[in-house]
Amino acid sequence: MVRVKELAEFQQIMEELQSSGLLLESDSILPSVAGLVAHEPIRGSWWGHPRGHDIFRATEQLAAHPDVIACRLISGKVTYVHRSLWPALFAVAKSRETWQLSRISPSARSLLSKVTREKIVRTDRLPEFREAKSKGPGEAARELEKRLLVYSEEIHTETGAHAKVLETWESWAERIGLARRKTTAEQAKEQLEQRLKLLNTRFAAAGRLLWTTTRSKTQDR
Repeated sequence: MVRVKELAEFQQIMEELQSSGLLLESDSILPSVAGLVAHEPIRGSWWGHPRGHDIFRATEQLAAHPDVIACRLISGKVTYVHRSLWPALFAVAKSRETWQLSRISPSARSLLSKVTREKIVRTDRLPEFREAKSKGPGEAARELEKRLLVYSEEIHTETGAHAKVLETWESWAERIGLARRKTTAEQAKEQLEQRLKLLNTRFAAAGRLLWTTTRSKTQDR
């Protein structure tokens, strides 16, 4: 019975993602994996929710799904992106625009250079980032993720610890066989903005994409 319920919930999650193209891991207003599994909005961390383990299993299933990738796209939160929007996401992510590169720390810039050179890098294999005056590789990696400067996946290492695999978007696109389209970054941003606008209107929400968030912060200074 539990298995049937989980299958039905995951089907609902996939239907929402296929329909909208974007689905948050957790949000108190916009559609999210946590909200769909819990059948109620969740504020703050979902780990303490009675269905926390079910939510975790659903996120694991999504992460393994061939039509889904995750990145911090909406309001800096983990966002699942359906395959239909991958070309737009790729065009934006690889553009290296000002909102991505402005004011990143020296550690993050150094890590970005390393990923650019080597294509794929594991954060648990970066001894040069363990110097006392440098941000740890995990913190530098999170900084790059928040600017869409790398594609990342979390892994369990041989010792059972957590680490991240960081990859250039070009390497990711080649690895998955993403069809290249002549889409400009501006066209891609407009496509993603329209998708989020529909969600914001539908749910009376105020989700923001990374470049609009960074732009507004710059204007506020």
